[in-house]
Amino acid sequence: MKIAVLCGGLSNERDVSLSSGRGIARALRALGHRAVLLDLFLGRTEPMAAIDDVFTAEDGDSAFAVAESAPDLAAVRAMRPGQGLIGPNVADICRAADIVFLALHGEEGENGKLQAYLDINGVRYTGSGYLASALAMNKSVSKSLLRAAGVPVPDSVTIHKGETTPEPKFPCVVKPCSGGSSVGTTIVQGPEEFGAALDLAFRYEDSVLVEQFIAGRELTVGVLDGKAMPVTEIIPKSGFYDYKNKYQPGLTDEPCPADLTADQTAAIQRLAEKVYGVLGLEAYGRVDFIMGKDGVFYCLEANTLPGMTPTSLIPRMGRAMGMDYERLCQALIDASMKKYA
Repeated sequence: MKIAVLCGGLSNERDVSLSSGRGIARALRALGHRAVLLDLFLGRTEPMAAIDDVFTAEDGDSAFAVAESAPDLAAVRAMRPGQGLIGPNVADICRAADIVFLALHGEEGENGKLQAYLDINGVRYTGSGYLASALAMNKSVSKSLLRAAGVPVPDSVTIHKGETTPEPKFPCVVKPCSGGSSVGTTIVQGPEEFGAALDLAFRYEDSVLVEQFIAGRELTVGVLDGKAMPVTEIIPKSGFYDYKNKYQPGLTDEPCPADLTADQTAAIQRLAEKVYGVLGLEAYGRVDFIMGKDGVFYCLEANTLPGMTPTSLIPRMGRAMGMDYERLCQALIDASMKKYA
């Protein structure tokens, strides 16, 4: 197959996306596919005798290390004059591909706008469609839907920039409403920290979620083609599961399968499948939970394009199923192609 691996872009998770994209492109080539690595924002400016020529290039094979902090997006914008999210020749290359493997993370790749654009252009792509992507990306909307469906979620309130902010109960979690990778997220212990946490979250978005902090075990479940994958526990060695702990090797323990009873495992897996269904996800996704001290599994969020970096959780779950990285990439394509059968 001719596959365009779309990554990069202008999200705060750009570096994570570049790491995912390079790993995916290498895996697809190892499987015999003709894969091109394509930066959504920068595109490809070099001359092409024919559009199919790009699928024979094997650039981007070197691993990309994710830095400890989010990238400087102003510096990235300066690399390409002009406006718009989609770079030169990106649309033409995507239309020439048999399928586009979406290795994008963060709002611009997961909020449904790109999926709608690809739909309009008749382009096949991996993962969920535009509506499910939009619903899952907005934590305020998704939690309202999940709460209505009987899925336990932490109590929360959405605050918009410029509004009067009522003081919440502490401790609480403050985070951008549609962010990812814990960028702009703070666990607030008391009122003296609340203002700074809001200021940080509002740097990334005009809507902020202030959420009840639930102490407990952090667990996550991948869902592949509607079926739950093995449960993984997330145990940072210090602090919480922030951007640094997510992507720097050795900073977080992630036992998979998690140390749960058979009944607990079955319960959280069925709940992950329910979240997947309520939000209308397709092909694959990942659902994050906190197991409170009361034994309840509280859903934190659903991820429609979870990371595929060397430290990411979906590949770890695949290995626990006996599926190496290459086979996992193929499984994600196969599940996605069912949308177009």
